[in-house]
Amino acid sequence: TCTAKLTSVGGGGLSHRNKVINGAMTVAQRGVSQTGVNSSGYKNVCDRWRLNASGANVGTYTVSQSTTSPDGFSNSYKIDCTTARTPANNELYELEQRFEGQDLQDFAKGTSAAKKFSLSFYVKTNVNGNYVVWLYDADNTRNVGAVYTVSNSNWNRYTVTFPADTTGAFGNDNARSLDVRFVLLSGSDFTSGTLPTTAWASTTNANSRAGQTANVASSTSNEWYLTGVQLEVGETVTSFEHRSFGDELTRCRRYCYVLGFPSVGDSYERVARGQGYDSTRTRITVFHPTEMRAKASSVTIPDVSQWQISDTSNAYLPSAYELTPNVNGVLSTGMQFTHASGATAYRNYFLERRGTTAGKVIIDAEL
Repeated sequence: TCTAKLTSVGGGGLSHRNKVINGAMTVAQRGVSQTGVNSSGYKNVCDRWRLNASGANVGTYTVSQSTTSPDGFSNSYKIDCTTARTPANNELYELEQRFEGQDLQDFAKGTSAAKKFSLSFYVKTNVNGNYVVWLYDADNTRNVGAVYTVSNSNWNRYTVTFPADTTGAFGNDNARSLDVRFVLLSGSDFTSGTLPTTAWASTTNANSRAGQTANVASSTSNEWYLTGVQLEVGETVTSFEHRSFGDELTRCRRYCYVLGFPSVGDSYERVARGQGYDSTRTRITVFHPTEMRAKASSVTIPDVSQWQISDTSNAYLPSAYELTPNVNGVLSTGMQFTHASGATAYRNYFLERRGTTAGKVIIDAEL
């Protein structure tokens, strides 16, 4: 008699191994490309990935969701240098993902049962040299790092196992607890010490990126691609856990919900509804498709002229918008639009696209 048995892998389950959201770079709600990038923040490209800058000048880049990818993947995060830069002592640039503490409890960090962290990823670049990838514990200001060496311009998979840490537990909440950071360039203020690789340590700038020699901004011909990023519990590195597009989109929408994504609606598609507040203001409520991490920290409409407020017989073109005071939460977000007079208080109104334009409303609850 033959029997089958499900077993755990590397301290975690056979599914839900990967802590990274959108590690295959398939979801890009905000957009697929942005030029002139030289600062920190979430850009109009792959969801959940944030750029982190320090110093006055880190070069300038075009970032995009690329179709250049290794076998078994369809997309990558591409960073293309458009203005070269040799970093000053206090300058650095890196790509990161931030994690909620409540999603990391199985690492048992800060206990005697603490487990190792295994990270794997694919990188392709024409910039050879040593790169630092590191973990930052935001709850306890601790870090650990590793150096990976690029010696050709092919797609290569890199694997790192970071040590367990019996000091400093992750908070069991929805706040930021851990960052995974990929260093792109770094000045000597961050590389003059010794990178902690065999044990976690209190974070000091001089040690945090020590070993980084590559500079993605050294030439405008430089390109750097990343995909297939996986962080899992334990010391066993497993194959990348592919998830469906719908699953990844739902996970991404916990942190950022883009109304109007994807742009496949009919002309004058109605996407949310509300009521008139007075003759020149209308309040619209957006109900989230999944509970967000926290109430919206901001709402951004890149081009408000792509939207209109309408009832069955009238349409008003908004000139300004803001979060509606005191009505926002993890299940819905309220927006107040200002427009020309003519609206009626308490009458039902819709937020709709103007024609076939690809308007977007970005509701942000990122870490």
